[in-house]
Amino acid sequence: MKAVVSYKYGSPDILELKEVGKPVPLDNQVLIKIYASSLNFGNLVLLKGQPFLARFAFGLTKPKYPIPGGDIAGQIEEVGKDVKQFHTGDEVFGDLSICGWGGLAEYAAVPEHALALKPHNISFEEAAASPMAGVTALQGLRDKGKLKTGQKVLIHEQLVVLVHSLSNWPGQWGLK
Repeated sequence: MKAVVSYKYGSPDILELKEVGKPVPLDNQVLIKIYASSLNFGNLVLLKGQPFLARFAFGLTKPKYPIPGGDIAGQIEEVGKDVKQFHTGDEVFGDLSICGWGGLAEYAAVPEHALALKPHNISFEEAAASPMAGVTALQGLRDKGKLKTGQKVLIHEQLVVLVHSLSNWPGQWGLK
């Protein structure tokens, strides 16, 4: 499969498109054919290795995870025997930063806890743009906005994708 790789820290100029081995999912993972991936600040930290303290998590002298890319959307092609909530053919999206990155590739093997079903009424590109941005927005509303259970939030129409990506999360936090 093809993937964008980075074997050292630096600017985007060090990124290369290479042929790498296709991942094989473990029993608790699914294999996703990635249709869309988005980039954000976390990808820049991973690429540059800055701030320097980030290297203690991502690799001191070179990237621990050579394939960057956290937020993805795609379709499940294979399901590990212990996976309970997904099936072959499901359209999903998620944040791979919690399980080794690897979103800038044609395929990724991902634990089911890092994924959610993609809403049918949004594109793969819209879904891939929402995981980290959605969590950041939720943290802003909950932690900085001090929202409490039962409060209502006005969502501007341009944030519809964000609302879809958080469709299960506001209820978990008691928001309406």
